Amino acid sequence: MPVYSKDFKEFLRAHRTVDVHELLLAQSRYPEIDMAAAAQQISGWQMARQKLPLWAETEGILFPPHLNMEQCSSQLAAMYKGQIVAGGKSMTDLTAGFGVDATMLAQKYQHLNYVERDAVLCDIAQNNLSLLGVTDFSLYPEEAAEVLRRLPHQDLIYIDPARRGRHGQRVYALTDCTPDVTEMQDVLLEKADTVLLKLSPMLDVQVVMRSLKHITEVHIVSVNGECKELLVKQNVSNIPTQFFCVNIKKEGRTDVFQFTSESEQTAVCHYADAVDKYLYEPNASLMKAAPFKRLAEKYGLLKISPISHLYTSNQLVEDFPGRIFQVENTLTLNKRDVKEKLAGLQQANITVRNFPLTVAQLREKLKLKEGGKDYLFATTLKDGKHILIHSTMYCKTT
Repeated sequence: MPVYSKDFKEFLRAHRTVDVHELLLAQSRYPEIDMAAAAQQISGWQMARQKLPLWAETEGILFPPHLNMEQCSSQLAAMYKGQIVAGGKSMTDLTAGFGVDATMLAQKYQHLNYVERDAVLCDIAQNNLSLLGVTDFSLYPEEAAEVLRRLPHQDLIYIDPARRGRHGQRVYALTDCTPDVTEMQDVLLEKADTVLLKLSPMLDVQVVMRSLKHITEVHIVSVNGECKELLVKQNVSNIPTQFFCVNIKKEGRTDVFQFTSESEQTAVCHYADAVDKYLYEPNASLMKAAPFKRLAEKYGLLKISPISHLYTSNQLVEDFPGRIFQVENTLTLNKRDVKEKLAGLQQANITVRNFPLTVAQLREKLKLKEGGKDYLFATTLKDGKHILIHSTMYCKTT
């Protein structure tokens, strides 16, 4: 574990907001400072201010190389994981990395087994964990499979397989990640009451359902509208899989939509003949999980068409989990229609859903710049008619 002098720590505090590239170029002005080490700590702190505020605010925290900072969970996403586990005596993180998820999960457990094959990251954890309130832990700078083999029974095993191939390329398929959880899931389920997997948000949910067994919960987690994580909880039981579509917002509010495959299959969904006063666009987690009929049924909305995945209503449904728009008018691509109904409009945000033209083609055809307060949704009604929906964002009051 690196031991930094008082002068080095003072240098970090004095320069933590400085551009690290400028610092590296100024190495000759500070010959007594290991500038590469300083740059790593300052860059890490700067990233942590937004991504990991608790880490940034805690004095004495050590930060890992840039790639580890990029790959770790955000604090908001890690806190959500801590909310969905039951707690108990002992948990193990088999791929702990920088330890953001381990730190938040460990708040629910008496003892944490921290497994990370990179010894440098284990050294950093040795320093950081107690500063962040985790005092009862064991460090294992070893391969996950080796520790798992001799691990006693756990209340929870958490694993986040590495999504990098042998040559550093990104991989997404479960069998391409390290370790391969499809091969070790039987052992994982023998060794723990509950297994929690963090998977790539790029994975198809149905492929995951076919690849893994004993799935009790699937959490599709977005942060501020961007899909970040796919969490899978496993334990040996016969209960139906519960799906949770989650959008965590900076201001502290979290939208959660829960459903089962059966509730989606049996949901009654009605379709609109025309677009009404309000238009609704599901958040990223809902778009990935695809509970489109259940969403319409629960909120009493009309779906624009079977495959457009936009909704409409005359009465405002303010708690809809996604973006809400006030409809100004609808139009076709007929030149007269465009000239009359988009008169004076010079820029707009354009979204295409089930429409024959791309965003770029539509922007060129309409001669509209990107941005502004106006939104155009290009879509298709249930009768096959292609339309544009001109709208403005509705601002929620809560």
